[in-house]
Amino acid sequence: MIAPGKDEPVRVETIVVPDPGPGEAVVCIQACGVCHTDLHYGQGGISDDFPFLLGHEAAGVVESVGEGVTDVAPGDFVILNWRAVCGTCRACRRGRPWYCFDTHNARQRMTLAATGRELSPALGIGAFAEKTLVASGQCTKVDPSVSPAVAGLLGCGVMAGLGAAINTGNVGRGDSVAVIGCGGVGGAAIAGSHLAGAEKIIAVDIDDRKLATAKELGATHTVNSRESDPVEAIRELTGGFGSDVVIEAVGRPETYKQAFYARDLAGTVVLVGVPTPEMKLELPFLDVFARGGALKSSWYGDCLPSRDFPMLIDLHLQGRLPLDKFVTETIALDEIDKAFERMLYGDVLRSVVVL
Repeated sequence: MIAPGKDEPVRVETIVVPDPGPGEAVVCIQACGVCHTDLHYGQGGISDDFPFLLGHEAAGVVESVGEGVTDVAPGDFVILNWRAVCGTCRACRRGRPWYCFDTHNARQRMTLAATGRELSPALGIGAFAEKTLVASGQCTKVDPSVSPAVAGLLGCGVMAGLGAAINTGNVGRGDSVAVIGCGGVGGAAIAGSHLAGAEKIIAVDIDDRKLATAKELGATHTVNSRESDPVEAIRELTGGFGSDVVIEAVGRPETYKQAFYARDLAGTVVLVGVPTPEMKLELPFLDVFARGGALKSSWYGDCLPSRDFPMLIDLHLQGRLPLDKFVTETIALDEIDKAFERMLYGDVLRSVVVL
């Protein structure tokens, strides 16, 4: 599925996938989630390096590998990721590879069969296709008994939310957590908080449908912020103090301020919603100092795919992490435009393309 130019309709094209070179792998895609980031690519909101090969929340089977690849082999069932750590940058050398500043992608480019024009794969993956070429480090081997439609969601949005709670927010047993914005990422933050043993999980959204789903994912309380002030509601539900951790999964200054004031003294705010370039945030500087605690941003849930993906798949297979609840519908490749529309209207947590 190609985005040929800014705001142009996406379309199915035949592409050429080269044989894998050194450090590369070709993966046969079985399922790929439809993420808001793909829509941003098509709108020109990421870059203008058109045409884009969209899709990145994917799982499939390795078909072939290039010279020097030892971490995966043909026949392995893998989840694709956009954090293939380098092992040598300053973050990796300090033992923090989840912050890797020099992640790998395939060096070769896939091309359009009709014209030979090079494609830009979304997040270095490009998985709305029968096959894609990636760096071998972008492949994380997991238990093949899991549904590909479920597994692929860890490749981006669901991992971002789970990691925002578990990795970035360090949610622990007995904590109180509030999550503002209960789409796919916020819902995953709720599921992650529940998995981590949070005692009170407060879901905040303007859509009662999303709040109902949040309850299924582990929320103990819900707040419709169209009907009541979320800061006051969160404080009332936490003895007047505010939550230990507040996760902002919208990416707007207004909701970030709500998160800032809805946390307890010395509490933690985690921003996992993605702002747009023109947005500005203004806070009283004294309040930043006086309230203490931590203000964090969560990149990809601060995940390390080789560590987190297999563990989370195992938890799902044990019945402890309901990843299947994030799959609202499965669709064909030529239905992606309709899935983008449903996403904008808030009708789905995730549409998943099954190939």
